[in-house]
Amino acid sequence: MGLIVVSNREPYAPKRGEAGQLAWVPSIGGLTAALDPALQRSGGTWIAWGEERPEVGEVDLPQGAPRYRLKRLRLSEAEVRDFYYGFANRALWPMSHYFIGRATYQTSTWRTYVNVNRRFAQAAVESFRTGDLIWVHDYQLALVPRLIREALPDARIGFFWHIPWPSTEVFRTLPWDRELLEGLLGADLIGMHTDEYVAHFLSACRRVLGAETEGNTVRWQGRESRVVARPIGIEVETYEALAANPEVEEAADRIRRTLQTQILLGVDRLDYTKGIPERLEAFDAFLDRHPEARRRVTLLQIAVPSRERVESYRQLRAQVEGLVGRINGKHTRDGWSPVQYIYRGVPREELVAHYRAADVMLVTPLRDGLNLVAKEFVASSRDGVLILSRFAGAADELPEALQVNPYNVDGLAEALLEALRMPLDEKKARLQRLRERLRQSDLHAWAEGFLRELAGT
Repeated sequence: MGLIVVSNREPYAPKRGEAGQLAWVPSIGGLTAALDPALQRSGGTWIAWGEERPEVGEVDLPQGAPRYRLKRLRLSEAEVRDFYYGFANRALWPMSHYFIGRATYQTSTWRTYVNVNRRFAQAAVESFRTGDLIWVHDYQLALVPRLIREALPDARIGFFWHIPWPSTEVFRTLPWDRELLEGLLGADLIGMHTDEYVAHFLSACRRVLGAETEGNTVRWQGRESRVVARPIGIEVETYEALAANPEVEEAADRIRRTLQTQILLGVDRLDYTKGIPERLEAFDAFLDRHPEARRRVTLLQIAVPSRERVESYRQLRAQVEGLVGRINGKHTRDGWSPVQYIYRGVPREELVAHYRAADVMLVTPLRDGLNLVAKEFVASSRDGVLILSRFAGAADELPEALQVNPYNVDGLAEALLEALRMPLDEKKARLQRLRERLRQSDLHAWAEGFLRELAGT
């Protein structure tokens, strides 16, 4: 029994070496870390958009000891614009995160979304062999399960929706709400991160389609689909080992020596869902309220560039940089600047060094499907405090974090004070309980568990 994975992003990226040879480097991210080992064990095919070097259509991976085939779909510039930047990231993304005012519903981008989903589905059908499991991923490819089902009625198909599933009132603003649900219900097993998202999805099936639901099962057009909450984990042992690496520990010490203050840390993609402006406003309010914290506390904000071709993201960058400038201009004293702002991607080792250096980790999205940064910090830190938005999907799993409403600037400012004053033994006890919970549901357990469920459906 083989495995077919279908995702927008590919697991390995092509890089040209110094001698001119083409090397395939594993992509950083949970999906690659979870499913690359599964495919190496079972064999099969990974189907994805070949964003870089699209002239390479297929490649056997990993290099040197190939176990499965990567099939890379080439998308035209118009398809990238309308499918990815258009419908997926200007319609589905903001709608799913409750930013209806930012959502743009255009028939032209929807048509491209349908056509590209059809191409992904066709590639899966062509790769299928009797007995294979098919696992489709995320909001970019919501129509693929149904399209595969039409060609392969007996195939075992799973789908995982990695972002929030919104309340029915919000979901129904999508003009193609019915088509999206029908696309997903082509799957035998549909996974989401939280029970809340599952409940919203079941409600949408009842209200939009008139489908029958019983427990977590949806009955529609003679078929049954099971919908389950399965929050994704991280590679806990990998982060623990990195955090204990002497070079990482030295890098963490350098960060502390450079700043010579208590460190508040934020690590986010630069996205309007992440609550970065609200976080900066709360830090400003904290410094206004507690002037004794000046020269004693620094907010280190790492913002990873994201979707720079989308106008709303360019506007967000300007807003964040303006806030950083205003807060630094207002509070800077004697060579100390309250906000240190880093706008670039950060390698994993450097990221873990920052986790180790931080006294307080701020994970305060306005809405987030799960949020793996919170889990990475818990696995890496020795004596830090996690401040976590109640609107992150991970909040249910991490009750020992200081949970906040990111829209409440005053409340977030008070949580900063509580975190900075927390006794060491309490900080360590909270981290210990959080880390024990992470170990019980790590990344590989998530992938293996979902595939076992899918095989049994």
